[in-house]
Amino acid sequence: MSCAIGLIGEFDPTIPAHQGIPPSLERASKKLGKVVRYEWVPTTEITTVKRLCAYDGIWCTPVTPYQNMEGALLAINWARERHIPFLGTCGGFQHAIVEFARHVLGWEDADHAESNPGATRAVIAPLSCALVETTESVSLFPDTMIFREYGVSEILEGYRCRYGLNPDFRQALLKGPMRASADDKTGEVRAIELDNHPFFAATLFQPERQALKGDEVSPLVTAFVRACIGRGAGAAS
Repeated sequence: MSCAIGLIGEFDPTIPAHQGIPPSLERASKKLGKVVRYEWVPTTEITTVKRLCAYDGIWCTPVTPYQNMEGALLAINWARERHIPFLGTCGGFQHAIVEFARHVLGWEDADHAESNPGATRAVIAPLSCALVETTESVSLFPDTMIFREYGVSEILEGYRCRYGLNPDFRQALLKGPMRASADDKTGEVRAIELDNHPFFAATLFQPERQALKGDEVSPLVTAFVRACIGRGAGAAS
């Protein structure tokens, strides 16, 4: 049994997170004993959902700004509404929040301050302290999927990020079905999950960087791949 994963974003071999994604998927595949195929999908190619139909999972990768923000949002919307396993990291986290704000809460003017510095409702705004090539402690909330997968309450993760959830909108955005699942010592949200979805998680940190350390693979990436394999098996039956 195999599955196919679409990696949303413009591939750049100089980006450490992009370097970590292929070995992350390959190690998760080996660990689970299944074949995992993946393809980078530039956001400029996503103009309709036809470009996404072949995938059992969607990973919105760390690239900001995307060349076509609407393409990235369309991919996230497709995964969210069709219950397709979704993982968003760094920029994927940011855009998952924008997509939810626009299409679930109905905030049509919700935007990303990097793409639109003059946005009236910037749900993604500059971090109080930029996290560029840093490793920080992340606290995982009890009774969340990410906590169950890691099996610990605190992890160390790498970042390359200057934007995150605007705290002015935290309460309205994360009261359900989207919820915070991790924060850090500042109390700022570092991961979110979606209720009533087979797998929908996004992190501001970059778990794919674990694959750049020897033969490691993030438990979150493994969980995502497992969900994609499950969807692939269901589609084939």
